[in-house]
Amino acid sequence: MLKGEIFINQLKQRITIRNIERQQPEDQVTITVDRNDLPEAVRTLYYDMGGWLSTMIPNDERQLNGNYVLYYVLSMEGGKLTPEDEVEQNEKCWITVKAFVPAADPTFPSVTCKVPAAVWYEREAYDLFGLRAIGLPDPRRLVVADDWPDNLFPLRKDSMDYRHRPDPVDHKDEPDYDFMHPLGSGVVDVPLGPLHITSDEPGHFRLYCDGDTIIDADYRLFYQHRGMEKLAENRMNYDQMGYLAERVCGICGYAHAIACIEAAERAIGLDIPLRAQAMRVICLEIERLHSHLLNIGLACEVTGNVNAFMHIFRIREFSMELAQLVTGGRKTYGNVVMGGLRRDMSGTEIKKSLELIKTIEQQLKEVWEAVMDDKAQIGRWKGVGILDPKVARDFSPVGPNIRGSGFKRDSRYDHPYDFFDQIEFNVAVEFGCDVFSREMVRYKELLESISIIRQCFEMMPGGQTIISPQTMIKPGAYAIGNDEAPRGENMHWIMHGNAQKVYRWRCRAATYNNWSSLRYQFRGNTIADAALIVCSLDPCYSCTERVTVVDIKSQKSKVLTHQDLKRYSQTLKNSPLKNM
Repeated sequence: MLKGEIFINQLKQRITIRNIERQQPEDQVTITVDRNDLPEAVRTLYYDMGGWLSTMIPNDERQLNGNYVLYYVLSMEGGKLTPEDEVEQNEKCWITVKAFVPAADPTFPSVTCKVPAAVWYEREAYDLFGLRAIGLPDPRRLVVADDWPDNLFPLRKDSMDYRHRPDPVDHKDEPDYDFMHPLGSGVVDVPLGPLHITSDEPGHFRLYCDGDTIIDADYRLFYQHRGMEKLAENRMNYDQMGYLAERVCGICGYAHAIACIEAAERAIGLDIPLRAQAMRVICLEIERLHSHLLNIGLACEVTGNVNAFMHIFRIREFSMELAQLVTGGRKTYGNVVMGGLRRDMSGTEIKKSLELIKTIEQQLKEVWEAVMDDKAQIGRWKGVGILDPKVARDFSPVGPNIRGSGFKRDSRYDHPYDFFDQIEFNVAVEFGCDVFSREMVRYKELLESISIIRQCFEMMPGGQTIISPQTMIKPGAYAIGNDEAPRGENMHWIMHGNAQKVYRWRCRAATYNNWSSLRYQFRGNTIADAALIVCSLDPCYSCTERVTVVDIKSQKSKVLTHQDLKRYSQTLKNSPLKNM
C-alpha cells in the first residue's frame, strides 16, 4: 500500500477528494478538496487520524491556474496522548490538504474554528496575501506593521516590487495594536518588552495580572519582519537561499539551511552522498549541543544560579570548538549547498572531534548532577509554566516544549532524514509538563546528541561530500524540507519556478508553532515566573530594558527597570507590584 493511502481511504468516506498528487518523496502526499470542505478535512486528519499541523502555505498561483491556493501540511504520526496512540512507523507520512481560493472571491472558511493550531497561519494568510478566513476568532494583524497600508498584500505576485517600502506614518499618527483587554477589578496590565525572538524579531508582551498572579497574556511579534520570502522569489538562486535561511536564527541557522536546501533537493529527487548526509547530521547535533547548553544555563541564571550558568557555558565552549573542527568556523554557517556540503573533514579532525565529545559528555554529567542536587534550583523549575497535554494537542507545539508534556514527537524519529535511518537514538520524553520537564528533556537530548555524533563519526562513509545537480528543475514541483532543530521541528516548503528560480518559499521556524500555546503556560503563575517560562520555551530572550505596570482600573503606572524584574525573579522577595 502506498504511503498515506490508509488515511486517504478513510477521509474519502467523509469528504470528496478531487485529486491526489504524489511528490518526489514517497511520504509526501497532496490531496485537493473544495474550499468549503477544508475545515472538516483538516479536522478529520488532525483529531480523528492523529495528524499534527506542521505548517500552512498560502500561495498566489494566479499565473499558473488563475487561483490562490492554500496548503495545510499535516504530519500523520498519531495523537500520542497515550503510548498506544501512535501510527506505525512505516505508515507515517505528510498529507497536505490543498484548496483553491478563487481570485474573484479571496475568502475561505476558517480551519481555526475546528483546529486551534491554525490561528496564526490564517492571520498571516490575510496579512501577506489578502486571503480572509471567514469565522476566524482572532483576525488581528500578525505579520505586517500596525501602520502598513490597507489592501497592500506583499506576497501577491503583482502587489509590489521587493524593493518597495511604503511611506512610514508619522509617529504621532501611528495606530496602536489592539491588545486584549481582560475585564475585572484589580486586573493589572504588565507590558513586557522589547523582546528579542530567535535573533531577528523583537516583540511586546502584555501580562494581565490579578495581584501577583498572571491570569492571561497577549503578545505582538514580527517587529523586524525582513521579507525573506519575497526577496528569494525575485533575486536568489538556491545556494544563496541556503545562506539566507541560515540568518533566520543565530542559534539554529544550520537547521534552517538544511530544511531549506533539502526541500529544493527533494522536489527534484536529488539524493546527496552518504558522507554529506552524515556530516549534515553531525552539524545539526552540534547545534543542539550549544543551543541546549545555552538554554539550560539561562534557566539557571534567570533564577539566580550564576555558578551553574558559568560552568554550563564553560562546557558550551567545547561545542563551539567542535563546530570549528567540522565546518572550519565556530558557527556552522556557509557549509550547505544544493547537492551536499562545501567542506569535508580530515581523519585528524575526526579524531580530535571524538576526543572533544568525550570531554563534553564527562563534564556535562558532572555539572548536571550538581544542578539536580540543588533543591532550591529544582524548586524554581517544578510546577511552573504547565503546558497541559490537551492544550498541546490543540496547538501542535514542537521540540522540548511538547516532549516535556509527554508527547513522543521528534522529526528525527517520525520522519527520518539524511543519515538518521542508520542511527540508534532515544526520543527524550518527560511527563511533568513544566519547566523542569522541558529542561530535563534538553539534558537527555544532549546525551543523545553526543551518541548520535559519535555514531556518525564511527560509521562515517567514504566518498565525496558534494555532487553537481544534473536534473533540470521542473517548474511547479514542490516539496517539504524538515528537520529537528534545537527548538523543535523546522519546516521549509519550496515550489520551483521558471529559470531555475524559486516560485514560493515558505519558512516556518520551530518557535512559530510554540507561541500560540504560551499564553496558557503563563496562566496561574506569578510575575516572577514570567521570564523563566519564556526561557523554557527557548526563544532568544534578551534586550529587555523595562516593564511598565498599569492598573487598568485606576490608570496608575509604575516603571520597573530590567534589574528590578530580574531581582524579583531570582529572589521571589519584595514584589514590584506592591502598593499598585
